[in-house]
Amino acid sequence: MRRLLRIFKIARVFARYRLDTLFEQISLRWYARLLLKLMLWRYLIPVGSRSQGQRLRLALEELGPVFIKFGQMLSTRRDLLSDDLALELKKLQDQVPPFEGAYSQRLIERALGAPVAEIFAEFNATPMASASVAQVHEALLYNGEEVVVKVIRPGIEKTIRKDIAVLYTIARLVQALWVEGRRLKPVEVVADYENTIFDELDLRKEAANGSQIRRNFDNSPILYVPEIYWDLTRQNVLVMERIHGIPVADIEQLKAQNTDMKKLAEQGVEIFFTQVFRDSFFHADMHPGNIFVSRENPSAPQYIAVDFGIVGSLSPEDQSYLARNFLAFFQRDYRQVAQLHIDSGWVPPDTNVQAFETAIRSVCEPIFEKPLKDISFGMVLMGLFQTARRFNMEVQPQLVLLQKTLLNIEGLGRQLYPELDLWQTGQPFLERWMKERMGPKAVYRSMKQQAPEWLDKMPHLPQMAYDALNQLKNLDDNRRRDMLALSVARQELQQQRSQKGRWIGLLCLIAAVGLSVDDPLFVVRDLPALSWLLGASAAVLLLRH
Repeated sequence: MRRLLRIFKIARVFARYRLDTLFEQISLRWYARLLLKLMLWRYLIPVGSRSQGQRLRLALEELGPVFIKFGQMLSTRRDLLSDDLALELKKLQDQVPPFEGAYSQRLIERALGAPVAEIFAEFNATPMASASVAQVHEALLYNGEEVVVKVIRPGIEKTIRKDIAVLYTIARLVQALWVEGRRLKPVEVVADYENTIFDELDLRKEAANGSQIRRNFDNSPILYVPEIYWDLTRQNVLVMERIHGIPVADIEQLKAQNTDMKKLAEQGVEIFFTQVFRDSFFHADMHPGNIFVSRENPSAPQYIAVDFGIVGSLSPEDQSYLARNFLAFFQRDYRQVAQLHIDSGWVPPDTNVQAFETAIRSVCEPIFEKPLKDISFGMVLMGLFQTARRFNMEVQPQLVLLQKTLLNIEGLGRQLYPELDLWQTGQPFLERWMKERMGPKAVYRSMKQQAPEWLDKMPHLPQMAYDALNQLKNLDDNRRRDMLALSVARQELQQQRSQKGRWIGLLCLIAAVGLSVDDPLFVVRDLPALSWLLGASAAVLLLRH
């Protein structure tokens, strides 16, 4: 019943904001177009002066936190949405009133098994920040260390499950009614969102992600990750070192302390490439609200990252194909770009390479009319994926996360230093990485890594070789037995066919004689036609068998 009420509310919001106009320019099936035309409210509620993107954003905000976060996720899916819709959805604000501090304290005490006063020397019940999934409080440990305490919002899991069920219903309708619905996999998009949002409900996963990135950048001068207090972390409570940095979007404050903006922007790019290609583990939610800059050394600035609920990872194959794609693109080797998409499995293997190359050239060549410093890496990647979509490119979740992160990093870098040349900063890193991956050192490193396993297996090699030869011998014996059995079966079948043929021939001969008893001399020319035919058939069958 509640789900029906929720669906009714969604339909009411859909009608109020005239979201039907979103479907007018896409290829719907005929019955879906007819259904839209039969909706009476289309003729009663005016569209108004707001754009489609504005109306969609307002509708999602009215539907609540789960839909807001879904819209935020969709804003990164440039392979699914037009640019104007994606840009409007980026404006979605996840502003939710906080729940009572006393209730937050009870949740913490229940999770940690002790009163708040015993755990913390100080605890501020008024939250520092509040979002749809969790809210954050400041506290002080008895050893004098400042921390922040993140607490999952009570009852949010039940709300999420109800709204996810509704989203699945909508996704299945889109897949059924939209001609391109099956290829764009809306159900898989919702499933990906479901995994992401439920991961955010388990703060132990966020803590583990943060610990991994902290370890990857241990003692790094360009990125600092706060310490996680594991003994005070549970599924619904996370305690982490409190940091005091300048929000990266606060350009005025950064300039006021004479921060080297060029170096700061370039270091952001370096962090991105290091996470993606060196570590294959990257912070995939690097929007300005999660990034700060240390106040300690403005001439050699250091980033501080928080909120590790969403991370991405690439396989070694994806890393290689992606790096080679970037290098081939900036060398204008479009045939290589097209071939890499096919070799990687991102597009079907039967794709026409020449047609794909031509499509990529028509999209990418105009980009080079701009100076390199003005070329957007993120837009290049998005252009490649949009072109590949016309050639039935499957949705690649890991590449979508990467594209989103790259757009965030690039936008942030250009905001800090408008003259940032992302290619000049990234090219040496990519070329060095490719050399290390493909060169003699990489071969030596791979052999060194595998040496212990080889040494462990070496004493067993004679026995393994003997077993393999024995299996081959058994295989040959089994094959010979099978061939012999097959030959015997064929002979028996042939004998049965021969015997059957002789009986049929004999019957045909008897029938031919019976039809010609009126001719005592059995002269062939006087046999009736049917008698002659049966006789000839009998002769053939008797001779063959």
